[in-house]
Amino acid sequence: VLLRLSTIRFLNIKRNLILSDVSVRLVLRRRMAPDAEKGDSGQPMLGDRPVKGHKKYVLVDETTCGIGIIRHAFLQRFANQKAYVFLYGLLGLVLSAAYSYFNGTLTTMEKRFQIPSRVTGIITVGNDISTLMVGALITYYAGKGHRPRWMALGLYTVVLFCVLNALPHFLYGPGEDALQLTTEFGGSDIDHNATLDIFEKLNRQSLCQNRTSTSDISIPKDASIYPPLILFFSQFISGIGGSLYFTLGVSYMDDNTRKADAPALISFSYTIRNLGPALGYSLSSICLKYYIAPTLTPKITNEDPRWLGAWWIGWILLAFVMFVVSSLLGLFPHTLPKAHYRKQMSQLSAKSKPEDDEPDMPASLKDLIATTKRLVKNKVLMFSTAATVSFFFGYIPFWIYMPKYLEIMYKVSASEASLYTGSIGLVFSAIGICVGGSVITKCQPKARTLAAWNMTVACICFLGILSYTQLGCPNTRDPTGFVTNGTMSYTGECNADCSCDYVKYSPVCAYGESYISPCHAGCRNYIKFENGTKLFTDCSCVNVTTPDGKVLPPVAHSGPCDADCRRYFYAFIAVLCFLKFTGASARTSNFLISVRCVSSKDKPASMGFGATVASLFAFIPSPIFFGYLMDTQCLVWGKTRTGTGNCWLYDADSLRFVLNVTSSCFIFIGLIFDALVWYYSKDLQIFDEEAEEGGSPEVVNAKEMEVITLNKPKEEEKDKEDVKDTVITPPAANPISDSD
Repeated sequence: VLLRLSTIRFLNIKRNLILSDVSVRLVLRRRMAPDAEKGDSGQPMLGDRPVKGHKKYVLVDETTCGIGIIRHAFLQRFANQKAYVFLYGLLGLVLSAAYSYFNGTLTTMEKRFQIPSRVTGIITVGNDISTLMVGALITYYAGKGHRPRWMALGLYTVVLFCVLNALPHFLYGPGEDALQLTTEFGGSDIDHNATLDIFEKLNRQSLCQNRTSTSDISIPKDASIYPPLILFFSQFISGIGGSLYFTLGVSYMDDNTRKADAPALISFSYTIRNLGPALGYSLSSICLKYYIAPTLTPKITNEDPRWLGAWWIGWILLAFVMFVVSSLLGLFPHTLPKAHYRKQMSQLSAKSKPEDDEPDMPASLKDLIATTKRLVKNKVLMFSTAATVSFFFGYIPFWIYMPKYLEIMYKVSASEASLYTGSIGLVFSAIGICVGGSVITKCQPKARTLAAWNMTVACICFLGILSYTQLGCPNTRDPTGFVTNGTMSYTGECNADCSCDYVKYSPVCAYGESYISPCHAGCRNYIKFENGTKLFTDCSCVNVTTPDGKVLPPVAHSGPCDADCRRYFYAFIAVLCFLKFTGASARTSNFLISVRCVSSKDKPASMGFGATVASLFAFIPSPIFFGYLMDTQCLVWGKTRTGTGNCWLYDADSLRFVLNVTSSCFIFIGLIFDALVWYYSKDLQIFDEEAEEGGSPEVVNAKEMEVITLNKPKEEEKDKEDVKDTVITPPAANPISDSD
């Protein structure tokens, strides 16, 4: 009996020592990580070499910053989620600035290369075509590899995108029309070999003349097809880099952060990225204030519709910045050290989800098909993707054509339109993202609450876009035509013999009435003043009398008539800012729903799947559809030898109604899909269970210690059964092995 009692007491002592040993080892792992895996020099070891830099976690190849021999200890200080979120947001800022710069300079490129809006719509979908073709496939395979390096490689295509966008200017120059509007080329002293007769002939081409043939008319040449092709190819290759950035970047961020911290970090990166359009539009505004040939002296101001700004300068700066920042992104490790440690701890926890314990299958066609089937069967993901596609389809015309829309509706210059669109409206978007992310981080709402807020935002945006139909300038002072047999024409009895079909768009104003050109006003002569301005005389279409019956001189001055649209323009900007603030507040909630409804291993594939669907049903058809819709409202087309060029004048009232009503219909469809997301997201978990219970990080750590302690390794359970062959030793102070 004494022997049995002694044996039982001995077993109890052994059990307590084993539990104590496991607890001590866990404490050492969590609180004394800098002392772990040290070499003889007392430094952390990476493989068989010492590594400096990271102060808390043991570094392995998977968690080390750098590439090749570039693995300096200084880089390891940035192997954390804050550095990644900041750099990811900075890259998004430059990337979105590049796309916004393209939109801000769009009207200038249309004028320079005579590109119709329908062709512009095809150019802008080039990046979405490449995303559709290879986006899902390359995202799936890249998601299985080193995601930061794949993102850096993809962003190098965006650098090439910037270079190719500036290439047409260096190949074709500013153009003959732009050179004729400079004092160096358009003045009498630039070509000393030209006779005064030739110079006079060039100046009189825009006047009303009795022409029997077009031989003496300077008909604009057909636009070259190569500049649009270059612009399309640049957009096409940028889609590869853009898809990798947006899909792999957010999945890498979400996998390397705690769920409770994700909303704040995502909002921070979105806020930085959302400043990109403001930077892009501001940069375009600055560049467009300079003439397309900066070394020459223009004879017109940037208020003139014939003004061509230096649209190509910004691409050089954007290409350089993008190259530097994307190279830094490629230095991040495969997994951040803290996330790597957290993943190892979760593998020992009994609270791990079953799907998280499943091994990640290597990339293969079979696994790709299986992954796609899982995504298609996910109702929350499908309805959320459908809602996103509907919103994109309705919002794209305002993203691409907003500067052009402001020019048409409120008669502001291209540079001013870009400035207001970027600097003012998008600042409210950044504020909305910060507010939305902060509220979600603090309150940690359920999935249905987030979905309900998405529905509310969709309803507000639907009503806001409908209100655009009432925010138009009542008197834009656009050129008026003549009604003949119920149809509108710009050729009447007063200018029927002037042969104005091939005269370039150069508006003139006569007593508050605008005309397309001096020829359309019937002007046969002109007077040129010392400051370079012209006064056109003998205008047969100008018949104005005073209230007392006195006939005024039939003259017109160059340039369009001034239109007082400022009050309506500011009202539009106010509504625009409110909608941007409200819509941006739902960015974080929409993202959380889309990434939490799938497992971690399917996250990159789901992002690539969403990008592919959005490209197929929104980004590709929407610009083409709305570009065609805008062209149907064109009143004056520029003519070339074989066809038409770009549109010079739109029907502002008709365009405002058609564009906004059509866009609001797609927003309403997205609202319906958001309601379905709300219905099916009842059991969706957005945050960790500990975070939802309100536990502090210390409580969560204590729970992890308790779970891991109760789930001891099998080798220690075996020691309890075979006590006689065991020699009891105190807990060792040596480093913790990977098996422990």
